[in-house]
Amino acid sequence: MSFPTVLAVIGGTDPVSDIEQAASLAAERDAHLSVLVLGAALSPMGADYPVATAWLDERQADLKALVAVREKVEEACRQNGIHCDVDHIYDDRFILEGSVALRAVYADVVVAGAGLRADAALRNVLVAGAVFEAHTPVLLFPKARKASLMPKNVLLAWNSRPEAASAAKAAMSLLTGAETVRVVLVDPDVGYGRNGGEPGADIATFLSRHDVNVTVEQLASGERRTEDVLRQHALETGCDMMVMGAYGHSRLRERVFGGVTASVTRDFNIPVFLAR
Repeated sequence: MSFPTVLAVIGGTDPVSDIEQAASLAAERDAHLSVLVLGAALSPMGADYPVATAWLDERQADLKALVAVREKVEEACRQNGIHCDVDHIYDDRFILEGSVALRAVYADVVVAGAGLRADAALRNVLVAGAVFEAHTPVLLFPKARKASLMPKNVLLAWNSRPEAASAAKAAMSLLTGAETVRVVLVDPDVGYGRNGGEPGADIATFLSRHDVNVTVEQLASGERRTEDVLRQHALETGCDMMVMGAYGHSRLRERVFGGVTASVTRDFNIPVFLAR
Protein backbone atom coordinates (compact mmCIF):
# COMPACT_ATOMS: atom_id res chain seq x y z
CA MET A 1 0.00 0.00 0.00
CA SER A 2 1.04 3.62 -0.49
CA PHE A 3 0.65 6.36 2.08
CA PRO A 4 -1.04 9.45 0.55
CA THR A 5 -2.67 10.35 3.90
CA VAL A 6 -0.63 10.36 7.13
CA LEU A 7 -2.41 10.88 10.45
CA ALA A 8 -0.13 12.12 13.23
CA VAL A 9 -1.38 11.73 16.81
CA ILE A 10 0.20 14.21 19.22
CA GLY A 11 0.04 14.51 23.01
CA GLY A 12 1.06 17.22 25.40
CA THR A 13 4.64 15.96 25.89
CA ASP A 14 7.29 17.30 23.49
CA PRO A 15 4.72 18.01 20.73
CA VAL A 16 7.05 20.06 18.51
CA SER A 17 9.58 17.23 18.16
CA ASP A 18 6.80 14.75 17.36
CA ILE A 19 5.17 16.97 14.74
CA GLU A 20 8.49 17.79 13.06
CA GLN A 21 9.15 14.07 12.67
CA ALA A 22 5.62 13.51 11.33
CA ALA A 23 5.99 16.43 8.91
CA SER A 24 9.24 14.95 7.62
CA LEU A 25 7.53 11.60 7.01
CA ALA A 26 4.66 13.24 5.13
CA ALA A 27 7.06 15.30 2.99
CA GLU A 28 9.07 12.19 2.16
CA ARG A 29 6.00 10.54 0.62
CA ASP A 30 4.44 13.80 -0.64
CA ALA A 31 1.46 12.92 1.55
CA HIS A 32 -1.28 14.98 3.14
CA LEU A 33 -0.71 15.35 6.88
CA SER A 34 -3.63 15.28 9.29
CA VAL A 35 -2.85 16.00 12.93
CA LEU A 36 -4.92 14.99 15.94
CA VAL A 37 -3.90 16.53 19.27
CA LEU A 38 -5.20 14.47 22.19
CA GLY A 39 -5.78 15.22 25.86
CA ALA A 40 -7.23 12.73 28.32
CA ALA A 41 -9.90 14.45 30.43
CA LEU A 42 -10.05 14.15 34.18
CA SER A 43 -12.82 11.96 35.55
CA PRO A 44 -15.24 13.51 38.07
CA MET A 45 -13.84 13.18 41.58
CA GLY A 46 -17.02 13.68 43.57
CA ALA A 47 -20.49 15.11 43.66
CA ASP A 48 -20.17 17.86 46.28
CA TYR A 49 -19.91 21.43 45.01
CA PRO A 50 -16.33 22.41 46.11
CA VAL A 51 -14.79 19.30 44.55
CA ALA A 52 -16.82 19.75 41.38
CA THR A 53 -15.67 23.35 41.09
CA ALA A 54 -12.01 22.37 41.43
CA TRP A 55 -12.55 19.63 38.88
CA LEU A 56 -14.06 22.06 36.38
CA ASP A 57 -11.22 24.52 36.95
CA GLU A 58 -8.63 21.85 36.34
CA ARG A 59 -10.40 20.67 33.18
CA GLN A 60 -10.43 24.24 31.90
CA ALA A 61 -6.69 24.54 32.56
CA ASP A 62 -6.04 21.25 30.75
CA LEU A 63 -8.13 22.33 27.78
CA LYS A 64 -6.31 25.65 27.59
CA ALA A 65 -2.98 23.81 27.60
CA LEU A 66 -4.22 21.50 24.84
CA VAL A 67 -5.21 24.46 22.66
CA ALA A 68 -1.71 25.87 23.21
CA VAL A 69 -0.25 22.56 21.99
CA ARG A 70 -2.46 22.75 18.91
CA GLU A 71 -1.16 26.25 18.18
CA LYS A 72 2.43 24.98 18.49
CA VAL A 73 1.63 22.18 16.05
CA GLU A 74 0.08 24.60 13.54
CA GLU A 75 3.11 26.87 13.78
CA ALA A 76 5.51 23.94 13.31
CA CYS A 77 3.60 22.90 10.19
CA ARG A 78 3.79 26.42 8.78
CA GLN A 79 7.52 26.66 9.46
CA ASN A 80 8.11 23.31 7.72
CA GLY A 81 5.96 24.30 4.73
CA ILE A 82 3.67 21.31 5.24
CA HIS A 83 0.03 21.45 4.20
CA CYS A 84 -1.94 19.94 7.03
CA ASP A 85 -5.21 20.01 8.91
CA VAL A 86 -5.14 20.07 12.71
CA ASP A 87 -7.81 19.17 15.25
CA HIS A 88 -7.79 18.64 19.01
CA ILE A 89 -9.92 16.48 21.29
CA TYR A 90 -10.13 16.62 25.07
CA ASP A 91 -12.35 13.87 26.44
CA ASP A 92 -12.59 10.61 28.33
CA ARG A 93 -10.06 8.09 27.04
CA PHE A 94 -12.74 5.74 25.72
CA ILE A 95 -14.17 8.60 23.68
CA LEU A 96 -10.63 9.38 22.53
CA GLU A 97 -10.20 5.79 21.40
CA GLY A 98 -13.32 6.01 19.26
CA SER A 99 -12.19 9.36 17.84
CA VAL A 100 -8.78 7.96 16.90
CA ALA A 101 -10.48 4.96 15.27
CA LEU A 102 -12.80 7.21 13.27
CA ARG A 103 -9.94 9.35 11.99
CA ALA A 104 -7.67 6.36 11.36
CA VAL A 105 -10.26 4.79 9.03
CA TYR A 106 -9.49 7.59 6.57
CA ALA A 107 -5.70 7.42 6.90
CA ASP A 108 -3.18 5.11 5.28
CA VAL A 109 -0.87 5.11 8.28
CA VAL A 110 -0.97 6.65 11.76
CA VAL A 111 2.30 7.96 13.19
CA ALA A 112 3.32 8.84 16.73
CA GLY A 113 6.59 9.91 18.31
CA ALA A 114 8.34 9.58 21.63
CA GLY A 115 6.33 12.39 23.21
CA LEU A 116 3.01 10.61 22.85
CA ARG A 117 4.55 7.24 23.68
CA ALA A 118 5.67 8.66 27.04
CA ASP A 119 2.01 9.01 28.05
CA ALA A 120 0.76 5.51 28.88
CA ALA A 121 -2.94 6.41 28.61
CA LEU A 122 -2.62 8.09 25.21
CA ARG A 123 -0.28 5.36 23.95
CA ASN A 124 -2.93 2.73 24.68
CA VAL A 125 -5.64 4.93 23.14
CA LEU A 126 -3.58 5.20 19.95
CA VAL A 127 -2.89 1.50 19.52
CA ALA A 128 -6.38 0.40 20.53
CA GLY A 129 -8.15 2.91 18.30
CA ALA A 130 -5.96 2.76 15.22
CA VAL A 131 -4.62 -0.79 15.12
CA PHE A 132 -7.26 -2.86 16.91
CA GLU A 133 -10.42 -0.92 16.02
CA ALA A 134 -9.73 0.78 12.68
CA HIS A 135 -7.20 -1.84 11.47
CA THR A 136 -4.92 0.94 10.24
CA PRO A 137 -1.16 0.43 10.69
CA VAL A 138 0.76 2.59 13.14
CA LEU A 139 4.36 3.76 12.78
CA LEU A 140 5.98 4.53 16.13
CA PHE A 141 9.27 6.39 16.02
CA PRO A 142 11.83 7.16 18.74
CA LYS A 143 12.96 10.69 19.51
CA ALA A 144 16.67 10.12 18.99
CA ARG A 145 16.38 8.53 15.56
CA LYS A 146 14.93 9.85 12.31
CA ALA A 147 12.00 7.84 11.04
CA SER A 148 11.37 7.12 7.38
CA LEU A 149 8.62 5.60 5.24
CA MET A 150 11.36 4.51 2.84
CA PRO A 151 13.47 2.17 5.01
CA LYS A 152 16.48 0.35 3.58
CA ASN A 153 17.07 -2.41 6.13
CA VAL A 154 13.89 -3.88 7.63
CA LEU A 155 13.42 -6.48 10.36
CA LEU A 156 10.17 -8.45 9.98
CA ALA A 157 9.33 -10.13 13.29
CA TRP A 158 7.82 -13.45 12.26
CA ASN A 159 6.01 -16.22 14.14
CA SER A 160 3.68 -17.62 11.43
CA ARG A 161 0.58 -16.11 13.05
CA PRO A 162 -2.09 -14.21 11.08
CA GLU A 163 -1.21 -10.94 12.84
CA ALA A 164 2.37 -11.15 11.57
CA ALA A 165 1.14 -11.94 8.06
CA SER A 166 -1.26 -8.97 8.13
CA ALA A 167 1.60 -6.70 9.20
CA ALA A 168 3.80 -7.94 6.36
CA LYS A 169 1.04 -7.33 3.81
CA ALA A 170 0.25 -3.87 5.20
CA ALA A 171 3.94 -2.98 4.96
CA MET A 172 4.46 -4.49 1.50
CA SER A 173 5.33 -1.21 -0.21
CA LEU A 174 7.98 -0.64 2.47
CA LEU A 175 9.35 -4.17 2.07
CA THR A 176 9.52 -4.06 -1.72
CA GLY A 177 11.40 -0.77 -1.57
CA ALA A 178 13.93 -1.94 1.00
CA GLU A 179 17.40 -3.15 0.11
CA THR A 180 17.21 -5.95 2.70
CA VAL A 181 14.33 -7.53 4.62
CA ARG A 182 15.32 -9.83 7.47
CA VAL A 183 12.63 -12.32 8.48
CA VAL A 184 13.54 -12.95 12.11
CA LEU A 185 12.16 -15.81 14.19
CA VAL A 186 12.92 -16.18 17.90
CA ASP A 187 12.92 -19.76 19.20
CA PRO A 188 10.79 -21.00 16.26
CA ASP A 189 8.55 -24.01 16.85
CA VAL A 190 9.03 -26.51 14.00
CA GLY A 191 5.87 -28.46 14.86
CA TYR A 192 3.04 -28.96 12.41
CA GLY A 193 0.75 -25.93 12.35
CA ARG A 194 3.47 -23.72 13.77
CA ASN A 195 6.52 -22.59 11.78
CA GLY A 196 6.89 -25.80 9.76
CA GLY A 197 9.95 -27.94 9.10
CA GLU A 198 11.95 -24.97 7.80
CA PRO A 199 10.81 -21.97 9.85
CA GLY A 200 10.53 -18.80 7.80
CA ALA A 201 10.71 -20.53 4.41
CA ASP A 202 7.02 -20.02 3.60
CA ILE A 203 6.95 -16.27 4.26
CA ALA A 204 10.30 -15.87 2.47
CA THR A 205 8.83 -17.54 -0.63
CA PHE A 206 5.73 -15.36 -0.43
CA LEU A 207 7.78 -12.17 -0.13
CA SER A 208 10.15 -13.17 -2.91
CA ARG A 209 7.18 -13.33 -5.27
CA HIS A 210 6.71 -9.64 -4.53
CA ASP A 211 10.36 -9.05 -5.47
CA VAL A 212 11.39 -8.51 -1.86
CA ASN A 213 15.08 -9.15 -1.16
CA VAL A 214 14.59 -11.41 1.85
CA THR A 215 16.79 -13.42 4.21
CA VAL A 216 15.65 -15.67 7.06
CA GLU A 217 17.35 -15.52 10.46
CA GLN A 218 16.50 -17.86 13.34
CA LEU A 219 17.55 -16.66 16.78
CA ALA A 220 17.74 -18.39 20.15
CA SER A 221 16.45 -16.31 23.05
CA GLY A 222 18.76 -17.78 25.68
CA GLU A 223 15.91 -17.13 28.15
CA ARG A 224 15.84 -13.44 27.25
CA ARG A 225 12.56 -11.71 26.45
CA THR A 226 11.60 -11.82 22.78
CA GLU A 227 11.50 -8.02 22.53
CA ASP A 228 15.03 -7.79 23.95
CA VAL A 229 16.31 -10.30 21.38
CA LEU A 230 14.67 -8.34 18.56
CA ARG A 231 15.98 -5.03 19.89
CA GLN A 232 19.55 -6.29 20.11
CA HIS A 233 19.45 -7.94 16.69
CA ALA A 234 18.04 -4.80 15.07
CA LEU A 235 20.90 -2.81 16.59
CA GLU A 236 23.58 -5.28 15.54
CA THR A 237 22.35 -5.54 11.94
CA GLY A 238 21.70 -1.81 11.45
CA CYS A 239 17.97 -2.13 10.80
CA ASP A 240 16.09 1.15 10.38
CA MET A 241 12.58 -0.28 10.90
CA MET A 242 10.87 -3.26 12.48
CA VAL A 243 7.57 -4.59 11.13
CA MET A 244 5.49 -6.70 13.48
CA GLY A 245 1.95 -7.85 14.19
CA ALA A 246 -0.01 -6.45 17.13
CA TYR A 247 -1.30 -9.01 19.60
CA GLY A 248 -4.07 -8.61 22.14
CA HIS A 249 -7.82 -8.64 22.56
CA SER A 250 -10.72 -6.50 23.72
CA ARG A 251 -12.55 -7.06 26.99
CA LEU A 252 -15.42 -4.65 27.70
CA ARG A 253 -13.60 -2.02 25.58
CA GLU A 254 -10.52 -2.41 27.79
CA ARG A 255 -7.69 -3.22 25.41
CA VAL A 256 -5.24 -5.85 26.61
CA PHE A 257 -1.99 -6.00 24.63
CA GLY A 258 0.40 -8.94 24.49
CA GLY A 259 3.75 -8.64 26.26
CA VAL A 260 5.87 -7.96 23.17
CA THR A 261 3.29 -5.55 21.74
CA ALA A 262 3.14 -3.58 24.99
CA SER A 263 6.93 -3.40 25.25
CA VAL A 264 7.65 -2.18 21.72
CA THR A 265 4.87 0.41 21.80
CA ARG A 266 6.28 1.81 25.03
CA ASP A 267 9.93 1.98 24.02
CA PHE A 268 12.00 0.64 21.14
CA ASN A 269 15.27 1.91 19.69
CA ILE A 270 14.15 1.91 16.02
CA PRO A 271 10.88 2.87 14.28
CA VAL A 272 8.21 0.16 14.60
CA PHE A 273 5.51 -0.46 11.98
CA LEU A 274 2.66 -2.14 13.83
CA ALA A 275 -0.40 -3.73 12.19
CA ARG A 276 -3.05 -6.35 12.91
